[in-house]
Amino acid sequence: MVQIVVMARWPSPGRCKRRLSRDLNHELGLANSSERATRIQGRLTQHTAAVVRGLAGAMEIEPVLAVSGLGPRAATRWGQQLGLGQVRLQGRGQLGTRLRRQLMHGHRHNRPCLVIGTDLPELNPDDLRQAVERLKQHDLVLGPASDGGYWLLGIGASLIRSPQLWPLIGIPWGGPRVLEATLEAARRRQLSSALVPQRNDLDHWSDLMPWQG
Repeated sequence: MVQIVVMARWPSPGRCKRRLSRDLNHELGLANSSERATRIQGRLTQHTAAVVRGLAGAMEIEPVLAVSGLGPRAATRWGQQLGLGQVRLQGRGQLGTRLRRQLMHGHRHNRPCLVIGTDLPELNPDDLRQAVERLKQHDLVLGPASDGGYWLLGIGASLIRSPQLWPLIGIPWGGPRVLEATLEAARRRQLSSALVPQRNDLDHWSDLMPWQG
């Protein structure tokens, strides 16, 4: 059984998709750019949840919603609305800290984990199936993003038991070398790694343009 953890921020104006909101304001002059960006974030989260739910009916996976921006009760209600019954809070800290916190649940239950975000209009079941299959043969699976980061992180059955080897320390989170630095850390630890197809996070107006009808 593989856990698929969806890292999601509650779509609230001014608290999510700030870069997209600024772009919508500057490029299109939208006075309600924050609300527009929030609606886009909500739709992306619904899409991600639908893909994961559909996969859960076809494979042995355990979907988890990891929430930022809500308290426990509200997070649980949101998870129910999205059809993801198991809900946890992300907690505080930089991305590496929050990722490690989620992976520790897999460590405690000895379950391999995939962690994904909700900024992916291209997300599809085949990508996740491929990641689950590659996780059976590798310690680490990553889904490259076009900005130099990654949209998916997978920790396999053997590596999940050894948190001291997870390649999450010293990574320049938010920069263009996140993927490269993570793969370098994996090589230093002699971990086997694999990649799934590159996908593009939707963070800016330029990312949204190809999806405009």
